[in-house]
Amino acid sequence: MIKVGITGGIGSGKSTLCRLLEEFGVAVYYSDDWAKELMHADQALREALVAEFGEEVYCDGVLNRAWLSERVFRNPERLAALNRLVHPAVMADFERWAEGQISPYVVLESAILFSANLETYVDCTVAVLAPVSLRVERASQRDGADKEAVTRRIEAQMSDDELARRADYSLVNIRLEELREEAESLHKRLLHAASKA
Repeated sequence: MIKVGITGGIGSGKSTLCRLLEEFGVAVYYSDDWAKELMHADQALREALVAEFGEEVYCDGVLNRAWLSERVFRNPERLAALNRLVHPAVMADFERWAEGQISPYVVLESAILFSANLETYVDCTVAVLAPVSLRVERASQRDGADKEAVTRRIEAQMSDDELARRADYSLVNIRLEELREEAESLHKRLLHAASKA
């Protein structure tokens, strides 16, 4: 079994690509969803978060996401501290999860695959790319967010050029029908790579 990292900026369609691969029977680990779950359920991680940020990080046993966001996203040092605690827990969970899968390859979906150096946990990487204007439109419709706020988030992320440079495979997602075809082609290539691993 090989491990494949899929990444892309906000509104690029990385989750859509992952859902298409799931239709082929591929197991996908959505890292952001699992990170949220682990911050609730992993006792060692909970204790580490309390030790780092204080008791207020949990309110009545539930992660106080708004409070934590306020503390870390304006402070690069605090964000780095959060990432040092959460990323290893998520990647250890991914490794355990991958061992229990039976598909020829598994996918790690992560928006921060390269910026957090998570590519070291996978055998190959895929970047999903799309024009900025289309990404803004998709994300603002999906999240009900202001287009200027979405644009600022995109500007804070790694550029498509950099993602394409670093990834083993790149797909451009403009229309769903075309992405479906690209997903099928990618799936065949990954099956071939898995058969040689």
